[in-house]
Amino acid sequence: MRPVRQNYKNGANRAGVRCGIGALALAVLVSGCAAEGSGSGAARPAAGQQAGRLQAGPARALDSYALRLRKAQAARTAVARRWGLPTAPLLPPAPPARKPVIEARKGFEVEGQKELGLPPVFTTVPTKDRVVFLTIDDGEEKDPQFLRMMSELKIPYTVFLSDYLIKDDYGYFRKMRDRGITLNNHTLHHPYLPGLSYARQKHEICGMQDVMKKQFGKSPSLFRPPYGNYNQDTLRAAKSCGIKYAPIWDEEVFVDHWEYREEDQDLHPGDIVLTHFRGPKDWKGTMPDLVRRFLKRITAEGYAVARLEDYL
Repeated sequence: MRPVRQNYKNGANRAGVRCGIGALALAVLVSGCAAEGSGSGAARPAAGQQAGRLQAGPARALDSYALRLRKAQAARTAVARRWGLPTAPLLPPAPPARKPVIEARKGFEVEGQKELGLPPVFTTVPTKDRVVFLTIDDGEEKDPQFLRMMSELKIPYTVFLSDYLIKDDYGYFRKMRDRGITLNNHTLHHPYLPGLSYARQKHEICGMQDVMKKQFGKSPSLFRPPYGNYNQDTLRAAKSCGIKYAPIWDEEVFVDHWEYREEDQDLHPGDIVLTHFRGPKDWKGTMPDLVRRFLKRITAEGYAVARLEDYL
């Protein structure tokens, strides 16, 4: 039998070529390619070598993509097991294109909150994404294994630092910054702020802004009041030195238990989770032990860890 001769003419030839390229991105366009060619008078490709090439390109591309996904998941699983996790942590969705509106939590406002444009105090980010945000306070424990673990697992977190606890090793937190972690303000000396005058509160907050700029190259826009306690003077002082948000927390995780703000004692989409830089001298475990407890719990409940700054 004589082979069928392919004869693409004039615009039909160019149309077929365009469709073949499109098919490499999406296999379903192969059928559309034939339709476009036939509409301009070209012969339908016979079941032969050329048709086989059109089908093989998208198939190879899809197979290659699937292989990369399998390899990436296998690598994530291997890293998780190396750190004592039964499964790899879930990946968060892409950051929202439209940021949620952040307002002070009801009951957490101060007098003149809106009129003065004061930084909102909030415990949860309004989102339907099944994500939580890990935040870590003060800076006392400087565990290199923690840095390595979070880097290898690619877990985002947000840090709030007090100068009196970090000044013996600013370099540890520079390493953290260089790995993409945002460093934020938790005052110079971690005092009970509502017990101080406005001037002293401003010194604690704005003085820490100066330290952050000098040591880490940037003054942060997030501030967490020590113990979660504040008054109008606190937020006025914070605003005066560039603070835009004052997140606190909805849950706190320790190395051996969780504590909750809400009566249902459960996680919710967008919750801010607090923990501290602590080690065996304070807790019955290390920071990697704490991270394991945290990740096992949220992964089992279908939550991923997202980067707080991506939602602000």
